Amino acid sequence: MTRGGAGGADGVGARTVEVNGRSCRVWEKGAGEPVGFLAGIGGLGGWTPFLDRLAERRRVIVPSLPGFPGAQGHDLLDTQLDWILAVQDLLEAAGLAGADLVGSSVGAALAADVAACGRGMVRRLVLIGPLGVFDEAEPIADVWAQRPGDLPGMVCAEPANFQAAVAAPEGEDAIEAQVLLLRAHEAAARLLWPLSDTGLARRLPRVRARVMLVWGEADRVVPFGYASRFSELLRGETRIERVPGAGHLAELDAPDDVAGRIHAFLDS
Repeated sequence: MTRGGAGGADGVGARTVEVNGRSCRVWEKGAGEPVGFLAGIGGLGGWTPFLDRLAERRRVIVPSLPGFPGAQGHDLLDTQLDWILAVQDLLEAAGLAGADLVGSSVGAALAADVAACGRGMVRRLVLIGPLGVFDEAEPIADVWAQRPGDLPGMVCAEPANFQAAVAAPEGEDAIEAQVLLLRAHEAAARLLWPLSDTGLARRLPRVRARVMLVWGEADRVVPFGYASRFSELLRGETRIERVPGAGHLAELDAPDDVAGRIHAFLDS
C-alpha cells in the first residue's frame, strides 16, 4: 500500500508504504531502469553522495528496512522467515520486484536472502560487505559490542563518512537522530546478533541472479576471505571487486568508485 509522497531536497522524492501494517519510508531519485538500495548498519539519515552517483544513470529507489530510520515494524519480526517476507513485501510495495538490487552490510544479507528465496524478485544483485555468513575460523567482528563512539571508525575508514550518513537532516533534531540510530542498531541485532549468522550459507546456492561482491580493502567487520566463501556458495556468475581505502560501508567511503563499479556491472 502506498500513501501520498512528497518532494524532497535536491530532487529526492519521498513516500511511505506499509509492511505488516507499519510505515516504511521510500526515497527515489533519477530516471531510467530502477535499482534498489538496502542500507547497511545504522541506515540513512539523508540522501548520500553514493546514491547521487547511482541516480546519474538510474532511477534509484531506497526503501528503509523495518526499524531503520524512516521505518517501523522491526519488533514484529522474530524469525529469519519474518525478515525475508517483510523485505519481499517492502520491495514489492516500493516497485522493485524483479529489479536490480544493491545491498550493503545488513541490507546485503537481506538482499541475498530475498534473491535466494524468491528467484524472480531480483534481476542482478550487488552485495557490499555482506553479513549473514559465519565461519568460526575467521569470525566477523561483533559490532554490537562496540561503544557508540567507536562504531563510526569500525564501519568506515573515515569515521566522518558514517557520521554524515546517519546524521539528522539540517533543521531536524540531532537527539532524535541518535534515537533512530540506536533503534536501527537494535533492529539489526534482532536479525544478526551475536554471530551475524542467519543461515544464509545454506540458501546462497539457490540464488540465480548475476552477483557482484564488493569489499572495502579496510573492512574491519567482515574479513575479505568471506568474498571467496560467498563466491563458492553462489552457483551463478559472480564478480568480486575490492575497493582501495574503503571500510565495511564502502559506498560511504568511496562513493564514486563503488557507484562506478556498480554501473559497469549492471550495464555489462
